[in-house]
Amino acid sequence: MLPPGSVDVVYTDPPYNTGNDFAYADRFRDHAAWTAMMRPRLAVMREALAEHGAIFVSIDDNEVAHLRLLMDEVLGEANFLAQIVVNLNPKGRQLGRGFATSHEYVLAYARHLPSCVVEGSSTEAVDEGDFPLTSPDGRRFRYLPLRNTNKKFNPVTAPTLHFELYGDPVTGRVATTSFDGSRALTPVFGDGRPAVWRWSRRKVDERPDDLECRVIRGRTGERADVFQRDWLEREGGRRKKLRTIWLAEEIGSTDTAVAELKALVGHVFESPKPTGLVRRILSTVPADAVVLDPFAGSGTTGHAVALANVADGGTRRCISINSTEPTRTGSNAQLAGLATVADITRARLAAVAETVGGGLEVVGKSPDIR
Repeated sequence: MLPPGSVDVVYTDPPYNTGNDFAYADRFRDHAAWTAMMRPRLAVMREALAEHGAIFVSIDDNEVAHLRLLMDEVLGEANFLAQIVVNLNPKGRQLGRGFATSHEYVLAYARHLPSCVVEGSSTEAVDEGDFPLTSPDGRRFRYLPLRNTNKKFNPVTAPTLHFELYGDPVTGRVATTSFDGSRALTPVFGDGRPAVWRWSRRKVDERPDDLECRVIRGRTGERADVFQRDWLEREGGRRKKLRTIWLAEEIGSTDTAVAELKALVGHVFESPKPTGLVRRILSTVPADAVVLDPFAGSGTTGHAVALANVADGGTRRCISINSTEPTRTGSNAQLAGLATVADITRARLAAVAETVGGGLEVVGKSPDIR
């Protein structure tokens, strides 16, 4: 048993109750039996989580509705973070009746939402093409209106942000006090109604070089307005909110996941997750996170942690736990001499430690990769 509060983030890929037998059995009598299997395991995961932590669980249509209710019960409905659609099979499953399913889900819950360190944004989500302009010193930027475009913010709701600025559209200079060649500017919406600025007077005084007065053409003709130069590279690193649909071209697919595993230990697991999926989750938490995967399967989480540490110099540690359930008779795993699902995990993480680095410690029979 892990000490309470010793884990920062859980990612896990439990059996989906599909009725199929892959490297392991994925059959439960009914939804109630599957839920009964998951409930105590989720409770243990919650107990192991630090108050600032979060749980991410992969699932598909077979049990997503039941898992959502179960996580509401165990973790609290108020701690729901997201239900992410993951496009792991771009071509769609062609067998069976109905539609060609091309997605699964990841359900994300905080341990305690007000304390949660998960940041639903990532540096990888930033598109350099969104910053088309270049300053004389070579920095990329874009113009953003200094006016707040959200009509919920106006002189009534935010009176301290409605004030005059002074700008010269010839030189571009902006200031909070009048200067030669300047004109007084107040924020207005496109229809001419009064608006407010996004910055306070103090912030304008602190960062005048990030502002520019420009002439624009609006609904009522040409007028001068104030714009912020929003830089691609900024202190602390630029991040962008992640959308709740993750495409295979961004994070990999089941096919790329099989290829990753095959390159290390062979085709011994039919439906592993791509490391890109786990690395995207890791990008939302600090780089020194302790990661737990209690259904380690093929070892994707440990592999992803090693890759992430190499990429950014992080010190993440992954605790990968798996059962000694026998692999299916006649499966690729058994034919490769991997008698249990845990043997698959160990084989992959040993290969990761050798090829990627980071080290591997086996405690009992559970791999622990750093």
